Amino acid sequence: MDWEIFLAPYQQVVDELKVKLKGMRTQFEYESNHSPIEFVTGRVKPLSSIMEKVRRKEIDFDNLEEELQDIAGLRVVCQFVEDIYYIVDRLQSRNDFVVIEERDYVIQKKESGYRSYHMIIEYPVETIHGEKRVIAEIQIRTLAMNFWATNEHSLNYKYDGQIPENIKIRLERAAEAAFKLDEEMSKIKDEVQEAQRIYLSNKNKRGKGTSR
Repeated sequence: MDWEIFLAPYQQVVDELKVKLKGMRTQFEYESNHSPIEFVTGRVKPLSSIMEKVRRKEIDFDNLEEELQDIAGLRVVCQFVEDIYYIVDRLQSRNDFVVIEERDYVIQKKESGYRSYHMIIEYPVETIHGEKRVIAEIQIRTLAMNFWATNEHSLNYKYDGQIPENIKIRLERAAEAAFKLDEEMSKIKDEVQEAQRIYLSNKNKRGKGTSR
């Protein structure tokens, strides 16, 4: 298999969706002075990770495109838990891709403590051979969830997926602490957003003053 050719449409999906999701963030800021999107990242899964997952899940190469749904991955990070579901609603209503599966790990967390909202989509890209519909994954999570998941991912890499039990216990406690933080911040969401609006307004005024 020519992996460069195989992965090219996935990179195209990531590049296009990053532009579109960042465009959503900018539009939210223009229209409401608050964006539920804090930042957007995206990547194509490295070939080494693809091969490891193929071996671990015993995936037939003929079914790779259907069974390996996160070769192209986007991540949308929000401030508040409520923002996650607002973004989910906005993505569900789009007509430039089709949502084919959803997994709510925010409400139904994984055993490890992992929380995030996953959307599996089918996205059409134009290639020199015509339209190709590519499966990709979008993860929507809070800053706290992202902090926890990033560290858990690093530990999984270090221990080759076999994290020692004492560290697992601490990770589970940290996951609960992160979610408690999200819950407490949601209780003062209006105050936080008002403070951000005031800051942004004053920043814009100072910017106009210095541009004369």
